[in-house]
Amino acid sequence: MRFFEFQREARGETTRLLLAFGLTVVLLVVAVNASLALAWGLTWGFWMPGALTYPRHFFAVNTGVTLLFVLGGWWVETSRLSEGGGMRLAEQLGARLAQPSGSFDEQRFCNIVDEMAISSNVKRPQAMVVARDQGINAFAAGWDEDDAVVAVTQGALDHLTRDELQGLVAHEFSHIGEGDTRLNMRLVGMVFGLEMLYRMGQTLFEPDTQDRRMAASLIGLAIMAAGWLGWVAGHALQAAVSRQREHLADARAVQWTRSRDGLGGVLRKILTQQSEGVETRAVGSVVQHMLLVANESGKVAGWFDSHPPLTERIRRIYGRSLGPLPLQRETEPEAVLPATAPDAEAPGWTLV
Repeated sequence: MRFFEFQREARGETTRLLLAFGLTVVLLVVAVNASLALAWGLTWGFWMPGALTYPRHFFAVNTGVTLLFVLGGWWVETSRLSEGGGMRLAEQLGARLAQPSGSFDEQRFCNIVDEMAISSNVKRPQAMVVARDQGINAFAAGWDEDDAVVAVTQGALDHLTRDELQGLVAHEFSHIGEGDTRLNMRLVGMVFGLEMLYRMGQTLFEPDTQDRRMAASLIGLAIMAAGWLGWVAGHALQAAVSRQREHLADARAVQWTRSRDGLGGVLRKILTQQSEGVETRAVGSVVQHMLLVANESGKVAGWFDSHPPLTERIRRIYGRSLGPLPLQRETEPEAVLPATAPDAEAPGWTLV
């Protein structure tokens, strides 16, 4: 796998997509102003004698209100997601702290987290387990390295070899080290702001028990149209950014573990589970991008999928297409670290 080349490509594409996000906001402001200007003309300006004129500060007010909703919604949603840090968000998804003293599998997982903290030079995150999920999956959460967590499902502990679990953890460490968890929360906030603009138009457009003037309905329809287009564009860009970060994390995992069969084996075993009908429990669309493999369905042409297809990811790792892998692992116990290790510190990581 040409992981350095893939990393450069993913970072470059992410930069272009983030610039496209900014352009989307600019175009949304233009669309709102154009839609409201048309609505004004249809309800008043076209029927008055003389040249078409607009109220004083018409376009400035439209621009200000649009930015207030988009940027204000962005701030509100990112603030909500950052409350309590990664631990709280992981608990909302059903995760609990790993218990190395009571389980060999969880002890092995904690050991791997310690090892990857050293290998990646990323501060050790909290190790957590989604104990009621038999699908193979994982996620990283947290605003930064100080409150980050890495969680794996019980299915990952049950079915993955040590090398595969190491590849899985390395993938999630990349999301933390590259700032993907923080980036994704900001993108979620941006899409939420775009959705708020659509909802404002919907409120103006929908009839209520009071007399609804035609002007208000046309204004609401104009804002709804512009807001819907902005929301669709925002979701598509958010998904595109997420797909590029998944490619980057895959390449990082191969680099740090020096093994294609680690993460590659994980993805191939997920193919097996999917063919057998075993799926990770459903989560809300807001956190789909956090998972190693999302459970999205019914998307149009993959534009709104937060993850690349499994077959594509496997092909990029191995350089060729490979099929599913049996759900088995070695059964011999391995040497493990004690459940409580002495306090130690090293540059960029903490052993707990």
